[in-house]
This record gives sequence, C-alpha cells and structure tokens, in this order.
Amino acid sequence: MKELKRFCSFLIVAILFTSCTKTTDFYTIQGEAQGSTYSIKYISTEEKVTKNQIDSLLTAFDLSLSTYIPDSKISKINAGDSTVVVDEFFTETFQLSNQIYKETNGLFDPTIGVLVNAYGFGPNKRHQDLAPKQIDSLLQFVGFDKIKLNENKTISKKHIQTFIDFNAIAQGYSVDVVVNYLKSKGIENAIVEIGGELFALGKNTIDNKNWVVGIDDPLQKPEERTLIAKVNLENLGMATSGNYRKVMIDEKTGKKFVHIINPKTGLAQKNNVLSATVLSKSSGLSDGYATAFMLMSLEESKVFLQKHPELHVMLLYSDSDNKMQQFTTENFKKLIIQKIYQQI
Repeated sequence: MKELKRFCSFLIVAILFTSCTKTTDFYTIQGEAQGSTYSIKYISTEEKVTKNQIDSLLTAFDLSLSTYIPDSKISKINAGDSTVVVDEFFTETFQLSNQIYKETNGLFDPTIGVLVNAYGFGPNKRHQDLAPKQIDSLLQFVGFDKIKLNENKTISKKHIQTFIDFNAIAQGYSVDVVVNYLKSKGIENAIVEIGGELFALGKNTIDNKNWVVGIDDPLQKPEERTLIAKVNLENLGMATSGNYRKVMIDEKTGKKFVHIINPKTGLAQKNNVLSATVLSKSSGLSDGYATAFMLMSLEESKVFLQKHPELHVMLLYSDSDNKMQQFTTENFKKLIIQKIYQQI
C-alpha cells in the first residue's frame, strides 16, 4: 500500500512538473513603419509583446521625429515654433547626433535638411538644380552648432530657416527604442529590423548560435536581393548607408559613384565609396556613422577608424579600374561566417 502511495505521489509530481514546463519558441511580429517595414523575432516561453504595442511605440516615435508628419514635434520646430517641449525620443536622437557631429567634424549634420529640401530629396520632393549663389545662401542655415537643446526641453535655433532632419540616424535609433522596450518586458534574445537597420539582442538560443544576418550588394538590381556576406551578431546594432539602388555611372568614364550632399560645401558630392556597413553597441550610432563614412574618402575613413576601434566597419568602393573592392576592419572580419562577395 505504501509503495502504491509513493508511486501515485511520484506520478502527481511528474504530471505537475510536465504541465508547468513551457516550451521556448520564436515569436514574430511584422508590420509597416517609417515608410518601410519592420520585423521582430524574439525568443520566449510565451507571448510578451504584441503588434499593437509595437505599432503604438513606433507611432509615438514618428510623432516626435518624422518630418513627413506636419504636426510632429520636429515639424513644428522646423516651422518656427520655439515653445515645443521635446520628448525622450527627440532628446536622445539630438544627443547622439551631437556626438557624431563633433566626432566627424561636421560631416554628419542633421541641419542639412534645408539643402535636402532644396535639392528635392525631402518631404516636398520638388527637385531643382541649385546655382552656387543659392547654395551659399542656404549654407548659412546649416550647422548643428546653430541649434540648442535647452534645459526646459525646448529647441532654440540661431536661424528660423534652419531645418532639422534626423532621417540619417532616426531609423537606427528607432531600432534601439524597440530593443529597449523588449528588454523592459523581460526579453533577452531577439533580433529587430526596421527599414534595413537592425539590432541583434543576445543569441539565437533555440538553434544555439549567434544571430546571422546578410549584407546587401550595393550594385544589385531593384528587383533582386543579392548578398555579399553573412555575419555573426550578438548584442550589436547594424546599419548600412550607401544609396542602395541609386548607384550612378559617369557617362564619360564609366566609373561608379553615389551622390550624397556634403553639409560643408552644400554640393552633391561624388564618392567612390559605394556603401558603408557599421556595427556598434547602438543601431542609432551605427546609422549615423554609416552616413558619415559615405562623405569621407577611403583614406579619411581609415584614419577615423584608427581613433574608433569600437566600430566594426565594412566599406565597399570602386577602385581606379572600376572594380568593386572591399575594406574591412579586423574586428569586422572576425564576425564574417560566409563571404559571398566577388569582384565586379
């Protein structure tokens, strides 16, 4: 009789243990945001975050930083409203931008918006060719040091015409915002991608490996998705800048290049650096630095990277023979698990 009781007790404990054990699985959330798409994959024993929560978070983000929304905080500031009290989204983006602005000696500058709009690349999309005098007249309104984040969370501008445009860093920072939200819900392993910028949080513990992501070929055709490499990521944010699908060819020389506006000269600068992929502790920082590398020559980038060993960088560029070449920092090379790149 005692043995039967022991057996029954063991059986009950086993059933209780089995019923309390939850299966770890992937949970995926996908949607649209910032004129693009987003994808979130996290590992958990239960659903901890919903699509509605993510959509609400990204909507709040856009209402702060999107120049495409007329009543966003940044749009009101650009329109001359000096009473707008900015939120944490704006404050953090401002501070990250100021850091990169100083480190790149002004090559990364969110106040370039007035030139972006003049060339027709902004919300108005009215393209026009600018004469030298027009460029000079607009350059006086460019300079991140001409705007100030006040203690009361308002923004002061030296010139009312200065137009702030955080598009070169905001998408990357929005990834960080989502990652921090996942962390607040107890999620330790996830990968978040918004419009091509991403952050790999923790590991892919289900497959017992790091997160694996691909890097796009800057010369791919619009209808294609071609990769040049795959990399292992753990607790790193990745961003790529390079006018994918906008690589131009000089009619006279056949040389490949991209056009990007230099905030110091106001000119659409030709550069043989076709793309810059940056890995760092923050997707926002990666996004901003990637933009800056597109304005540096290859040699300038190498000098800059000697001072910033914390950055993992891959630069694709067109050499003197019009062949696509690759410069990769040593710490980036260690993350590559598959090199698909071939000389073009």
